[in-house]
Amino acid sequence: MNNIDVKRFGFAVGATLALLHLGCLFVMATAGEAGTILFFNSLLHGLDVTHIIRMNISLLEALMGFIEVFVLGWLAGATIAAIYNASLKK
Repeated sequence: MNNIDVKRFGFAVGATLALLHLGCLFVMATAGEAGTILFFNSLLHGLDVTHIIRMNISLLEALMGFIEVFVLGWLAGATIAAIYNASLKK
C-alpha cells in the first residue's frame, strides 16, 4: 500500500469543500429565497430549512465562510491522510 501525501490530500479536501461553498453561494444568489429553500429541502432529504435560511449574507461573511470551510476541510483531509498512513505502519 502507498502512503497518502498529507498536505496534498488536505488541500484536495479543502478545495473541494470550498467549491461546494461557492456552489451554495451561487444557488443563493441566483435562485432567490424560495428556490434556495426548495433546493436545500430537496438536498437534505426533506429537512425543512425554511426557518433557518438567511439570505442577507454580506460579501465579507461569505469570504470568511469560504476561508473557514477551506481550512476546516484541509485539517480534516490532512487528519484522514495521517491516520491512514499511521495505520499502514506495522
